[in-house]
Amino acid sequence: MASSPSGKPVLYSYFRSSCSWRVRIALALKGITYDQVPVNLLKDGGQQLAIIEYLEETRPNPRLLPQDQKKRAQVRMISDHIVSGIQPLQNLAILQRVGEKKLEWAQHYITNGFQALERILKHTAGRYCVGDEVSMADLCLVPQVYNAERYKVDLAPYPTITRINKALLELEAFQVSHPTKQPDTPPELRA
Repeated sequence: MASSPSGKPVLYSYFRSSCSWRVRIALALKGITYDQVPVNLLKDGGQQLAIIEYLEETRPNPRLLPQDQKKRAQVRMISDHIVSGIQPLQNLAILQRVGEKKLEWAQHYITNGFQALERILKHTAGRYCVGDEVSMADLCLVPQVYNAERYKVDLAPYPTITRINKALLELEAFQVSHPTKQPDTPPELRA
């Protein structure tokens, strides 16, 4: 993240990027105003963003990582499962390589990942992924559920994931950061 002439942070973002979405949620939860510069991930391979931990360290309120060590480890475990074990398999470069079978590919890996995630969340969830406070894990969950819906994954076998996602989408930070409400969202995809 850079700073603009106004002193606000600048987020280089793609409207439908799960990575960008996670950061937009974090910025909204922390009440950080920012300038946004659209980056087209379909062109020249795009860029990836990894700044949520930086935001947590430099602007710790509200917390995205619980103070309790066990809960913090659970948040990181869930976050890592989503961002390393599920989401990368739907990256544009991977899906382009897969070609015509990209829908089947995405459904397979999201389903496998969600089966494990559902089991984990049954032990960690309260209102949200880990207890009753929004955490980094929740920032990872919502964009992944959106991808599951995009790729027509049946969410019926995942009641915990579905319940948490619904609760999170009621929060303003998740609403304003939604891909359908971004400056670079194509008109036909706007909410």
